[in-house]
Amino acid sequence: MFVRPSSSLTFPAHRPPTSLDVKRADCVEQAVTTSDGVRLAVRDYGSADTCSHTLVLLHGLCLTQESWAVQIRRVVRRWGDTIRIIAYDHRGHGRSSGASMRTYRIDRLAADLAEVLTALRVEGPLTLAGHSMGGMAALAYLGRPPFDRPVEPQGLVLIATAAGRIAERGIGRLLATPATRMLFEFVHHMPGGAAEKAIKALVRPICETITRYPGEAGAERNALAAVAAGAVSSTAMTTAAGFLPSLKYFDQYHTVASITARTVIVSGGADVLTPASHAHDLLAAIPGATHVHRPTAGHMLLQEAPHCVSAAIDHAMGMHRRTRCA
Repeated sequence: MFVRPSSSLTFPAHRPPTSLDVKRADCVEQAVTTSDGVRLAVRDYGSADTCSHTLVLLHGLCLTQESWAVQIRRVVRRWGDTIRIIAYDHRGHGRSSGASMRTYRIDRLAADLAEVLTALRVEGPLTLAGHSMGGMAALAYLGRPPFDRPVEPQGLVLIATAAGRIAERGIGRLLATPATRMLFEFVHHMPGGAAEKAIKALVRPICETITRYPGEAGAERNALAAVAAGAVSSTAMTTAAGFLPSLKYFDQYHTVASITARTVIVSGGADVLTPASHAHDLLAAIPGATHVHRPTAGHMLLQEAPHCVSAAIDHAMGMHRRTRCA
């Protein structure tokens, strides 16, 4: 574990519970319609009138809000109705509607986030937690002009993500080839069904690599693997292909030095998509940031190290306790 010298941060070593069910009486399922007509499927746990802090969860490419099930359950059990939790499926993912491939960009995800915050009347203390592409969306939101950020987050959790230069490291180097733009244009101009079949063999292996993680088998891990596999199989390959150019050119290095939120960065040593060097860049640039590193974990830290991710969220919200991460 790497921690900034001025920090005092440790995490629990207990195994997560075996059930993936998340139950809370005040959970509301609704849709937020964006300015360009996309319907985002949202789950809202809590109320703007009664909760003291809001946590917004942003999932990664080829995944859905279900990837946060363990973290939602833990926050609900630990903090009850004092925390409002908002989780939603990005455009083209899960139960949210699709859109033009031209809108599958990280900056558009940041705009979607701003519109969700406005639509759900989020005004008080806010923490953003983003995994992979969701972390990039959070950084892009912070890179928007102040008048385009309806709420300034006090906490920030960046998990297996990067500020940019994706095409320079790990398997992200595949994005640097001309094939990325060629694939996008090919899919964009092909009929939907034909495009889906044509790119499935190319893109799905990448998504499956993202969602694969090492470790001992067990009921909990099998259930989590099933959630990830289900998300991959249900995500349109046109969505995955649509985001590739945006991932290739994503760059928020100019933003990170101005971040004032209490920030925790979580990385895995076996992550081939966003290698730990990206986390080191974030740590060096974000004032006061703390870094938690799991040497044997891969890209799916929400499932591989759920207790560490959950405790990082607590810390970013200012509600942490002194526990240990093994």
